[in-house]
Amino acid sequence: MTVVDRARRVQDALDGHLRNVGHGKFGRILRMARKPDVDEYVKVLQVTFLGAVLIGGIGFALYIFFTVLGPWVWGQLMGLGLPGGL
Repeated sequence: MTVVDRARRVQDALDGHLRNVGHGKFGRILRMARKPDVDEYVKVLQVTFLGAVLIGGIGFALYIFFTVLGPWVWGQLMGLGLPGGL
């Protein structure tokens, strides 16, 4: 089998799989999908950005608590204290 024959077989197999993309389970969804307008896209970006900032802020607060305040609080509860205060 030559390289050209093998490439043709691969291309035919790929075309066979792509021929059925618009049919079946996801065909209706793909036909109904549309490109969002600018206002809708900006709103999605804003909500996504606020969610990322909120999750990042919570993660940063937990990091600060467990690295700085957590050991100090634990030391105070156990009566050990940390040298130099906080």
